[in-house]
Amino acid sequence: MSLISRYILRETFGAWLVMIMVLFLILMTSKFAEILGDAAGNRLPREAVLAVFALTSMTSLTALTPIAHFLGVMWALARLNRDSEMAALAACGIGPVQLLAPVSTLTFALAAVLSWLALLQTPLASRRIQEIEFRAQQTVQLAAVEPGKFTSPDGGASVLYAGEVNGEQLGDVFYEGRQGDRVVAIRASRAERRVDPDTGQVFFVLFDGRRYEGVPGEEKFLVVGFDEHGIPVRTEAKKEFVPLIASTPTLDLLASSEPKDRAELERRISMPLSVLVLALLAVPLSRSSPREGRYARIGVGLLLYIIYTNLQTFARVWVEREVVPTWLGMWWVHGLALALALLLLGRESGWFHRVRMVAPVPA
Repeated sequence: MSLISRYILRETFGAWLVMIMVLFLILMTSKFAEILGDAAGNRLPREAVLAVFALTSMTSLTALTPIAHFLGVMWALARLNRDSEMAALAACGIGPVQLLAPVSTLTFALAAVLSWLALLQTPLASRRIQEIEFRAQQTVQLAAVEPGKFTSPDGGASVLYAGEVNGEQLGDVFYEGRQGDRVVAIRASRAERRVDPDTGQVFFVLFDGRRYEGVPGEEKFLVVGFDEHGIPVRTEAKKEFVPLIASTPTLDLLASSEPKDRAELERRISMPLSVLVLALLAVPLSRSSPREGRYARIGVGLLLYIIYTNLQTFARVWVEREVVPTWLGMWWVHGLALALALLLLGRESGWFHRVRMVAPVPA
C-alpha cells in the first residue's frame, strides 16, 4: 500500500471511529436511561442491568456501523477537499476511482465484522435480552417489598404497604384489594410472606389486624378483627417463552420458506451489504466545488441515507406480505443505490465527458 493510500486509510478510519463513538454515546445514553427505568420499576432485575446494557450495546453497534462508516468517509474526504489536498492528489493523477482502494480496505474489514455480528452474534444477544425480560415479567409480581413504599405484589390487582421489612417478615402492614365491586382494606401489625411448596402459590399471612370490606359510596362496611389472616397473591398463568424473529438463528432462517423469515434473513444480509454500497456512494458525494461550503454534501448524504434505509424498510414489509417476487426481495433497493453511486462516481471521474469526446461526430 502506497503512502497516500495509508494516509487516506488513516483519515477515514479516524473519522469512522469518531462517528461511531459519537452516535453510540447518543444512542446508548437514552438506552441506558430506559434500562435503569425498567430496573427502578421492577420490570428488570437490578443485577441484570449491566448484562442487558452490554447486549444492547452489541445490537446498537450493529445498527450504527453503516451510517457511521458512511458519514466517516464523507467527513474525511470532505476535509481533504476543504484543505485543497484533494486538488493536489488530482494533480498527481489520483481521482475518485483511485480513492476507492484505501477506502475499500476499511470497508471490507467492517463488512466482514458486521456480517459476523448481524448473522451470528446479534440474534444471540437479542434472544438473551428477551430471556432476561421474560424472566423479569414472570418474577415481577413477586418482587421484594421495600419499606415505606407502596407495592403491587400481583401486577396491579392490589396494593401493599409495609413500614418495616426484614427478609420475609413485614411490620406495620396495610393492604388494599378488590373482590368484584367490593373493596377490601386490611391493617395489620405484622405479616409474613410464604410460598406453598406444592403449588408455588405465593401468599401473605397477616397477624393482629382488622379487615374492612364494602362497596365505595355506601355506608355499610364489614369490619372484622383477626389474629391471623391469609391473602393469596393472584398471579397470571405462566406464559411460554416465545422468541421474537429477531433472535431466530440465521441457519433456521435459511432453512425456512416463510415470508417473514426470508424478510428477516435479507434484513441481516443487508447490513454488511449497506456498508459496501454506502462507502461507494460516499466517495463522489464528498467532493464539493470551491464555492460550496466545507461540508455542503453532508446534508445531501444524510438525505440519501434516509431514503435508502426507508426503502429497505418498505422492501422488507413487501417481502413479508409477498408483494414482490421472491427473487427480487430487498435486493432492488441496493441495486438502485449502487446504480446511483456508479452514476455519481462516473460523473465526478469524467467518464461521461470522455465518452462524448470519443463519440463519432456526425458528418
